Amino acid sequence: MEQKSLEDQLQQLNEEVTYNKKMLQSYEDQLLQRLASAQGSLLDDVELIDVLATIKLKSKEVNEKLVEASEKKIEINDKRENFRPVAARGAVLYFCIVEMTLVNWMYNTSLTQFIELFEWSIINSPKAQLTKERVERIVTWLTRKVYRYINRGLFERDKVMFKLMMATKILIKDGKLTNGDVGLLLKAGGGIDDRTKPFSWMEQKQWLNLKALSKHKFANEHTFFFKELPDKINRSE
Repeated sequence: MEQKSLEDQLQQLNEEVTYNKKMLQSYEDQLLQRLASAQGSLLDDVELIDVLATIKLKSKEVNEKLVEASEKKIEINDKRENFRPVAARGAVLYFCIVEMTLVNWMYNTSLTQFIELFEWSIINSPKAQLTKERVERIVTWLTRKVYRYINRGLFERDKVMFKLMMATKILIKDGKLTNGDVGLLLKAGGGIDDRTKPFSWMEQKQWLNLKALSKHKFANEHTFFFKELPDKINRSE
């Protein structure tokens, strides 16, 4: 949809590659047939030698075309990859929608509906000279369009959940959060068994949350950022 000429080039290249490979196979078959039907000394068969020379020349031309096509395909695919973030964001948003059906089956949205939203965002988002800027605009419009479309059909009590799902999944895809980070937010100290709560005024749940936080390494951190927090609280009530 963005650079149709590149897509047309790629399709044409694929057709040419297929044709050239068939030609190469045809030359090899002709050569084998000639060799199989040759009589007497091969060196004395002038016609066979001429065929060999012709096939060798044509095979070289075909192989050069195949190499050229391979290089062109790499170049085109590199340009296509520039738009990968749009596809990635689309995948994240679609599976957010799919998972909302686990909350309520009425939230079913078909893939066809989603593709319409996806294409609408590409068509209607502002154009840009730079591919990077264009990709950012599509991603922004796509995210806003999907959110507004789905949000309209959600019960009020589920709207915050959908926002949270979208936000965390986008941040995970961008490498700013990990699944472990999100797990900490949702479960906190729920999976920890620790009865060394230091103060009577502190709830057991709060202490377990602190312990979970101290044992967690966040996405871009090399160390446990809150490792010393429980000890510091112990020392400074």
